[in-house]
Amino acid sequence: MTETELTELFARLGAPDPAQWAHSQIREGIPQLARYLFLREAWKWVVDAKDVNWIRDVAAVKDNAPGGTIGPALERLLALGASAEDLTTVAGVMQWGLLSALCYLLDDPGDVEPEVRDIAWQLFQIDERGQPIAPMNGLHESVLETELIGPATRIQK
Repeated sequence: MTETELTELFARLGAPDPAQWAHSQIREGIPQLARYLFLREAWKWVVDAKDVNWIRDVAAVKDNAPGGTIGPALERLLALGASAEDLTTVAGVMQWGLLSALCYLLDDPGDVEPEVRDIAWQLFQIDERGQPIAPMNGLHESVLETELIGPATRIQK
């Protein structure tokens, strides 16, 4: 695939700055298409900053279900005057933080006990047979570049 074709594909997939993603894949050999697709799909699990309906959906979860205590907690917060928009901001920013942390964890297992320091993991692009063909390193560096439906409010440095 040429850089122009790849740029067009990135654009069709909704990538911000598709030419930059394509250029990096072609010139630097980084599997940017796989990285972008992974992050695009991961962002779909983050609360949409413009949609407060998640509160109703989550509140409907039975109290004895895994995570079921969130419904009553949300109802109490709303009864105390918290706005659905503020709860959405809190949830979205927390989810964004978790997504960033998980992407970072893929590259660095952290400060683990000495007896397990030789254990590590990594995310790979795979071929049609399920065989690894390219490591997808540094995903945490692209989390904010791929924010498609995530929280409108971010922690600013």
